[in-house]
Amino acid sequence: MPFVNIRIVKQVIERDPEGIKSRVQTSVTESIAESAGIPKENVWVTFEEVDETDWFAGGQRVKELRAES
Repeated sequence: MPFVNIRIVKQVIERDPEGIKSRVQTSVTESIAESAGIPKENVWVTFEEVDETDWFAGGQRVKELRAES
């Protein structure tokens, strides 16, 4: 039974967290089920929301990286 844990920056999905999570989990579930030839019910997906001040990439806070883009 595949278990998928998705970590995402909380602020990235703040405009519609339930809708975004629903769309992402649907795509992930369907892709894994089809690729592995298993029922969708056997694919588990969870989300962990991480604050942008607690996530770093290349030694820089994601909050700062998002402000630069």
